[in-house]
Amino acid sequence: MEFAFIIDPISTLDPGHDTSIALMEAAQQSGHIVWVTQAHQLSVVDGKTYAWLQHVELAPIELIEGQWITSQSWFQLGEPVFMPLETMGIVFMRTDPPVTIPYLYATYLLDHVDTSKTLIINSPHGIRTANEKMYALQFLGSIPKTIVSQDKKVIRQFVEHQGAAVLKPLGGKAGEGILFLQADDPNLNSLVEISTHRGKVPVMIQTYLPEAKLGDKRVILLNGEPIGAVNRIPTGNEFRGNMAVGGRVAAVEVTERDREICRELAPTLSRDGLYFVGIDIIGDYLTEVNVTSPTGIREIQRFNHVNIGRQVIEWTENLA
Repeated sequence: MEFAFIIDPISTLDPGHDTSIALMEAAQQSGHIVWVTQAHQLSVVDGKTYAWLQHVELAPIELIEGQWITSQSWFQLGEPVFMPLETMGIVFMRTDPPVTIPYLYATYLLDHVDTSKTLIINSPHGIRTANEKMYALQFLGSIPKTIVSQDKKVIRQFVEHQGAAVLKPLGGKAGEGILFLQADDPNLNSLVEISTHRGKVPVMIQTYLPEAKLGDKRVILLNGEPIGAVNRIPTGNEFRGNMAVGGRVAAVEVTERDREICRELAPTLSRDGLYFVGIDIIGDYLTEVNVTSPTGIREIQRFNHVNIGRQVIEWTENLA
């Protein structure tokens, strides 16, 4: 089978961290042909989606004493070929957020892939539907107290009532722009004004969960089922646990409460064609649903020695 991965430039990825590389490696090890392209290299010609695709070969990566080790030249690319994406068995859309206007346009271009021939993970429609902050608002039984607003008075009232809260830009990624708010902070109004662009852009405000000090758990779901998890723990004076801002990763189990949350999400994820998803859980609460390029499987494999990339590829093989 042939797999195409729509990713950021491969030279910018970390083979010891990035889930896209782990999935590509698993596909290659299973004997499949792996291609890469980028969102800006898509076109629609005669009603079909084409891409400039490059065949990629990955050098082996090894887990040695808890660290991923790879060679300096860990990938080789072939010459670009302009081909219809429907010649691929599987297409993974894994361009990193933020979901900008060009990102959305790329999902429209992917709508013209013949899905009777090619499975797209995740569905272009699902990616458009699932803002990674707003999507969680459908699951009121699982999320903490949350509002979305650009109104400074509404936000201040919520923070005063909760005592402490966390502000999240709706289009943010990797912890960027997340702020800890307290009602007695003299800078509260200014922080809200800056984050909402003076009342023009809505933001999400969630009650602060003290359990965040113990970690922000990333749970990976495949077709609605949890297949692994990793904990991301804040370090130093940082209140965010995101790996991109220095969060320490640690082994963690998938609890019954986590499974309960997954069961609530599963029918909606299936409806929207969101097959490979990462959810964030703090304490007993769902905080985000990540559908664009969820990561974490390298870390899970490092701790649990479970090849989640292989599980994902085997699942796709069974659909072909």
